[in-house]
Amino acid sequence: MDGFTSWPNDLVARYIAEGYWSDRLLGDVLRGDPGRIALVAGDERLTYADLDRRADRTAAGFHRLGIRRGDRVVLQLPNTASFVVVFLALVRLGAAPVLALPAHRHSEIGYLCELSQARAYVIPDRHGGFDYRELARSLDVEHVVVDGDAAEFTALASLDAEPVPLDRPDPADVGLFLLSGGTTGLPKLIPRTHRDYVYNLEASAEVCGFTADTVYLVVLPVAHNFALACPGILGAFAVGGTVVLAPSGSPDEAFPLIERERATACAVVPPIALLWLDAATWSDEDLSSLELLQVGGAKLAAEPAAQVPKVLGCVLQQVFGMAEGLLNYTRLDDPPELVETTQGRPLCPADEIRVVDPDTGEPVPEGETGELLTRGPYTLRGYYRAPEHNARSFTPDGFYRTGDLVRRLPSGHLVVEGRHKDQINRGGDKVSAEELEGHLLAHPAVHDAAVVGMPDPMMGERTCAFLITRGTPPTLRELKDFLRERGLADYKWPDRVETVDTFPRTPVGKISKKELAARLA
Repeated sequence: MDGFTSWPNDLVARYIAEGYWSDRLLGDVLRGDPGRIALVAGDERLTYADLDRRADRTAAGFHRLGIRRGDRVVLQLPNTASFVVVFLALVRLGAAPVLALPAHRHSEIGYLCELSQARAYVIPDRHGGFDYRELARSLDVEHVVVDGDAAEFTALASLDAEPVPLDRPDPADVGLFLLSGGTTGLPKLIPRTHRDYVYNLEASAEVCGFTADTVYLVVLPVAHNFALACPGILGAFAVGGTVVLAPSGSPDEAFPLIERERATACAVVPPIALLWLDAATWSDEDLSSLELLQVGGAKLAAEPAAQVPKVLGCVLQQVFGMAEGLLNYTRLDDPPELVETTQGRPLCPADEIRVVDPDTGEPVPEGETGELLTRGPYTLRGYYRAPEHNARSFTPDGFYRTGDLVRRLPSGHLVVEGRHKDQINRGGDKVSAEELEGHLLAHPAVHDAAVVGMPDPMMGERTCAFLITRGTPPTLRELKDFLRERGLADYKWPDRVETVDTFPRTPVGKISKKELAARLA
């Protein structure tokens, strides 16, 4: 695939020889008993046989539409059975889904369609009060497939067709594209091959103790890497477990599903974990089936981490990872002090870790804080069609510069200390300061803008925009209306606005965001 950077031949041979890579494909992960329930979504209950059949028939429908191996399809569906069916159909066909989030709007979707050269765009008719068909009308995409009322587009239901012979993808093919959190402008595309992502989900399922008895509750957007394959829904399917899709992580929606479906495992971000800890003290739902709560996307503080087993009665697993690859898990048998105070150790024996001075690139003394660099059998070697960014994000010998500041303990566990890159981690959603600043500067009353993160007990960080304005400063509401009209996802909007006359500067003349953040503190 043009624009895809593969692993060097010597590492390809090594990862195959050492058993990390196999010939298994993403479309083959459904391994449960055909009569066993594979997926629960709203009122739908699909057995493994049902899901297998629907995926094959939908793959045939996309094939009839003209979608072929190597094509890209932007997939933007919420937590529904249709997402799972379409995802499996596309990877069986050899087409690579580009996994957009339901919150994305024209700014992100238009860019993703253009960058990926997508041949199709799959959407709901409406979700969360937003009409995705209106967004689709503003795009130049060959096929728009709608789950629900399709209007002038192609109805997803119409793609149901008799299965046809399909070209089997190569395990080295790009199986899907995830989105980067992004520190510079719009998200970048992360190509994940069949063989690296199959390893990702299968090894994660083993470390997390997933079995055929696992009932995995999904409360995060299923298009997130965390909910998809860490071990996620794909890891649950790979061991014959059951997946239950929830519309959100609200205790009002999640707790009844835990009780009704006897859910055993769930992945959440810290703000949801904090909500659950509070809600569990007054909730009447029976949460006793829950055995494992994974918390990732942002750092969970030690105090609430210690409360999870006491209040929710389950094992806590801290997860620190990235859609680009590297995953770290606390292990199920780790002592409490490691689970409460670290973010885990690497998943794979072949994960290579360096902790370096972010300015010089030299290794820091063991136990000191530095930037995390990594390479391995499931960490990308380059973003898709981004040569200039790749030159900055990777070392000459292929280590990915994560931008995360960590300390490594003698046990190999990592403690996350912050970010080196200009990015706000808002409850697990990554906000590029540069991207938001660019949108704010388009406002006629904004002369200059600097976006920084501010500490928040619930979200970890929230977003504050410091503005130098022309004339009457815009209010926060006016700015949000402006950003909505520009098609920017709402989680990227500023939570707070501060108007200043000048920005503090570093000795070399750059805006001192450290000083701006200190003002907030």
